[in-house]
Amino acid sequence: MVRVERPSPQIVLVTIDRPDRRNAVDLATLEQLTAAFRSVSLPEVRAVVLTGSPPAFCAGADLSGAESDDFHAALGTTLRTIAACPVPVIAAIDGPALGAGSQLVAVCDLRVASERSTFGIPAARLGLAVDQWTVDRLVREFGWGIARAMLVGAEVITTDRMVASGSVHRIGGLEAALQWADILSGQAPLTVVAHKAALDEAERTIAADPRSEELRRTAWASSDAEEGRRAFLEKRPPAFEAR
Repeated sequence: MVRVERPSPQIVLVTIDRPDRRNAVDLATLEQLTAAFRSVSLPEVRAVVLTGSPPAFCAGADLSGAESDDFHAALGTTLRTIAACPVPVIAAIDGPALGAGSQLVAVCDLRVASERSTFGIPAARLGLAVDQWTVDRLVREFGWGIARAMLVGAEVITTDRMVASGSVHRIGGLEAALQWADILSGQAPLTVVAHKAALDEAERTIAADPRSEELRRTAWASSDAEEGRRAFLEKRPPAFEAR
């Protein structure tokens, strides 16, 4: 489900390999991603590239098990583990990066995307809600405008718009991401790591709603959430009733 390769001695390539599910992540995939990133350490590794097997980067969560507490805990662990990776992580995005896919993109340090890629958090179409840590990360990495469009508007964002906002750093494919990783691997590793840590520690004042966690749990436990998942699987528009 997750392939870990060494295209060069100091670069690790991590590939979500579930093309039949458009690389939607399930519990096993998240556990393998976490294990892959926990194994990364200096000085053996200088950069990591995260990508997905064609035709997608990651189409989101595998909804067959996404409602379980174990899945939510595993997703949170994976996102925090990638964010805390001691070396730069480059996302190589080619195709949809939706839901959990955009969450994975947001925890990478640098982003390379093909022109056909798309980004979004369609939780509002499923009756679900994203946790506060992820919302904070989306705001920090993508900016208020993109984050609001994704979370409140449930918009799908193009690569051009992500580049214009600074959320995607370069247009290109996996080869471009690997070339960038090769450049990073030749730079002073302690400087890169120090700057990465300093950026991660930089705080931005966010007026968080203290009710956010309670509201998130209410959304996940709602009849609308059940209807959203059922409608998705049945390929029909959901009929939400705000209950």
